[in-house]
Amino acid sequence: MNARTYLDHNATSPVRPEAREALLAALDATGNGSSVHAEGRVSRGTMDVARAQVAALVGGNPAGVIFTSSGTEADVLALTPDYRRGEESLLHDVLLVSAVEHAAVLRGHRFPADRVEVLPVDARGRVLLDALDAALERHSAAGRRVLLSLMVANNETGVIQPLAEAARRAHAHGALVHTDAVQAAGRIPLSLPALGADMMSVSAHKLGGAPGVGALILADPDLRPAPLIGGGAQERGRRAGSENVPAIAAFGAAAQRAGDCVEADGVRINGLRERLEDALRCEFPELVLLVGDVDRLPNTSCFALPGVPAETVVIALDLAGVAASAGAACSSGKVAASHVLGAMGVSERIARSAIRLSFGWSSGEEDVDRALGVFRRVLPGLLRRRAAA
Repeated sequence: MNARTYLDHNATSPVRPEAREALLAALDATGNGSSVHAEGRVSRGTMDVARAQVAALVGGNPAGVIFTSSGTEADVLALTPDYRRGEESLLHDVLLVSAVEHAAVLRGHRFPADRVEVLPVDARGRVLLDALDAALERHSAAGRRVLLSLMVANNETGVIQPLAEAARRAHAHGALVHTDAVQAAGRIPLSLPALGADMMSVSAHKLGGAPGVGALILADPDLRPAPLIGGGAQERGRRAGSENVPAIAAFGAAAQRAGDCVEADGVRINGLRERLEDALRCEFPELVLLVGDVDRLPNTSCFALPGVPAETVVIALDLAGVAASAGAACSSGKVAASHVLGAMGVSERIARSAIRLSFGWSSGEEDVDRALGVFRRVLPGLLRRRAAA
């Protein structure tokens, strides 16, 4: 079988060897972390180690780590009007989100629809801070408490948001700040205190852990969102249900490895992406590189061949051995233009043609070589068909 080139790390990244080893070791152990016997204490110890490893990846407090089933669940857990800090009730009236947030934020929150305000972004996909200021001032003057959710980096374009400045402005109005760091964690250095967020969502399978586990990390462990899943006292009563210990162990191992090499990998992967983009732009002048001139994740490239449907390109690449992703969501055989690109003011013709390539920890020069070879074979035919249509 011919070697395939995997360029869809933003969807999921291959499991790291360290994570696989940790997962298998935890599978061989027996014990529920809520049990007091020796086997239970072993499982609890495994989770404690992983909790510290995940917290260390983002400069957080292990006591603030709540393990969930996914990054999506972590987002939904965070985005509730109902919070407590000790005995104090912190009810929030309004949720502010940027127009380019992941669907887990835009549709997964627990606020009534009429209590959600979507903030516009500029042509590069960065939230407009003036619009944020206006919303904060308006709600503050009306006595409304605000929860702001602003991602670290976008899953489609890789664009990095001005989160620290947005958090500073939000806190000046007494707002609480959540950030979805699912795409950024393990790909760029992160510090929860430096970013100023009160909560951060992360996911294991984006950074080389096993699927089926994520975490919401609280800067203040005493801050308590209303549980999404009630029942037992797991996760300090913040998320009921027996924890997925093997996946959590793998999450911790992947987080530690990602943190150890995040800077070196960032430089290496950025070089791979730039080499691919430079070659494609040189050989295919019709290609439109989106957000190439803004601060973004080192691994993410989003571009379009206007007039060539994204699903056509993705299928052609797949048949030729390259795994890529459409910049738009497919449903019932139809492609809807990306809400992210739409919010940026990208024309529908370009948005419907956008595809995403994303590198990761396992990517190498050979992936660029094979991808360029496939593009050289596939794209000319697609462009000829477009011209003849």
